[in-house]
Amino acid sequence: MAKLISKTYGDALFELAVEEDKVDVLLEEIEQLRKVLSENEEFGRLMNHPKIVKEEKIQVARNVFEGRVSNELLGFLTIIISKDRYKEIDAILEYFTAQVKRYKGIGVAKVTTAVPLREEQCREITQKLLDTTGYKKMEIEYDLDESLIGGMVIRIGDRVVDSSIKTKLSELQKDLLKIQL
Repeated sequence: MAKLISKTYGDALFELAVEEDKVDVLLEEIEQLRKVLSENEEFGRLMNHPKIVKEEKIQVARNVFEGRVSNELLGFLTIIISKDRYKEIDAILEYFTAQVKRYKGIGVAKVTTAVPLREEQCREITQKLLDTTGYKKMEIEYDLDESLIGGMVIRIGDRVVDSSIKTKLSELQKDLLKIQL
């Protein structure tokens, strides 16, 4: 259900951004909004409080954001609050961001290795991903996991390429266990 909500509202915001030719503007505003909301948990608690009426929540949102964000984003926040969907705001904004990146040809990847990579290796990985995926640009988050022993795991969306020694050893172990003596 939460995925459907984030998709529905995220798509609506994305379509508005494309129609109004404000994709970049809204993306930047939303990145800032996400940062502000994560730093101010009290605002989220207020917006999700069941005993505060919607009209008061909308007025608080207007007081806080009017003049600081575009009318499109303020109107969107008003709709989210009036439809009791504020608890899904993170998922909606995340979905919107993913849609914009897809629209602009930006790939998002997570690369996990056993040892830190040198800058040259990071550039090579970026170039290889650009060549093989068709994206125009890559945003890569690098992570360390010493249990991989060697190699790397690359995640792009729901696709995973696992060339870690840990996985290869696990597969070898499974193959050896299948052998009948």
